[in-house]
Amino acid sequence: MGKQYKALTSKDIDFIKQQKLFYIASCSGKEVNLSPKGYDAIRVLDKLTLLYLDFPGSGNRTYRDAMAGGEFTLVFNAFEGAANITRVFCTAEPIEKDDERFEGYLSHFGVDGSCIRQLFVFDVYAVENSCGMSVPYMKYEKQRNSLKKWAKNMAEDGRLQDYMDEHKEPPSLKDLDSVNDTLF
Repeated sequence: MGKQYKALTSKDIDFIKQQKLFYIASCSGKEVNLSPKGYDAIRVLDKLTLLYLDFPGSGNRTYRDAMAGGEFTLVFNAFEGAANITRVFCTAEPIEKDDERFEGYLSHFGVDGSCIRQLFVFDVYAVENSCGMSVPYMKYEKQRNSLKKWAKNMAEDGRLQDYMDEHKEPPSLKDLDSVNDTLF
């Protein structure tokens, strides 16, 4: 049986720090978004606050849902060692590059901010642990650097900001009038 409580414990924090992969789920009245996240992109600031380093990508639903006051769940699960799933229920505040707090938050990661889309501060209101016994064992091999290389190249060419501006607000799947039958 799962256990629920209001803040991260030291055991949760240690578990989160060990994970190479986590998921962000969000919703704000549009479709539910679920995205896997890699890299060393999450920091626990305290038992009620997480910080997420967001790289550019094809959509920006996390931003859309945060701006709309949506709900978030971050999921961390063990692929090695003892079975465990930790869900962190929270709200999110985007920290954009022009925010005076951006550089201070970015310093938690020790990276160049030119290839970063934005940061998110997640305010935790509940935590749930469950067994995770059906999650398979998998070994971590290495991270993919494709996204970082793509973002760095775009930034060096002066095209990254235009790309991020163009993809700031993703289309809602619910707004599609029809499905293109040629895709199927």
